[in-house]
Amino acid sequence: MYWNLELASKLEDAPWPATRDELLDYAQRTGAPMEVIENLNEIEDDEEEFESIEDLWPDFPTKDDFFFDEEEY
Repeated sequence: MYWNLELASKLEDAPWPATRDELLDYAQRTGAPMEVIENLNEIEDDEEEFESIEDLWPDFPTKDDFFFDEEEY
């Protein structure tokens, strides 16, 4: 399973929490790239409920990972 920011962004508005099947349905309805659908198909437990993209991609960068000061803008 391979995730990057572009692929993960396709699930940003997904109906969290969601199971693998719900995420697959969402990805297909929204026209997500085939890589997103392949990644979701690789999840073995189709009954597990995921709270957010961080459950699928533990290294998902958060706002704190970027080095800029929002107050400057």
